[in-house]
Amino acid sequence: MTRAILLAAALALPLAACDRAGDGTSVSINADGGNTVGSIDGKSGEVKVDVPGFSGQFKLPKIQLDATDFDLNGVRLYPGSTIDTVNMATAGKDGGLRLAFTSPGSADQVRTWFQERLGKAGFTIRQDGQGLTGTTEDDKPFRLELTGDGSTKAKGTIVLGS
Repeated sequence: MTRAILLAAALALPLAACDRAGDGTSVSINADGGNTVGSIDGKSGEVKVDVPGFSGQFKLPKIQLDATDFDLNGVRLYPGSTIDTVNMATAGKDGGLRLAFTSPGSADQVRTWFQERLGKAGFTIRQDGQGLTGTTEDDKPFRLELTGDGSTKAKGTIVLGS
């Protein structure tokens, strides 16, 4: 059942924001100990599916997800951010979500922005280098990794779960 829901979500994503220009967002869904059951390549728009009873690949328009497409308990990404990759795993030690993004602000600006909003959303967080670590309101592990990409850009990764 979980596989069917995740697969349906992966296949619906390309229809949400079609764009053939530039790079898009790459998405992968992993299950059964890390086996990829579905993926979308942000550079080519190629979709691959490998589930019991069906295996194949096809091409759809590329998508580019941004700050408005992500919501974590009411907290969106830093304004103007674009989502580079989304990796979801359903089981095992790597279960959870890993989302990589690029923001039009320094690592300090992005960290401060998240720290204020996540605290109000019930997260228990603390600064950890340039990023944040802590737990969600459901007491699940949370990590925000940030690195500067020049003086006015930051690369970040949000990790929920293990």
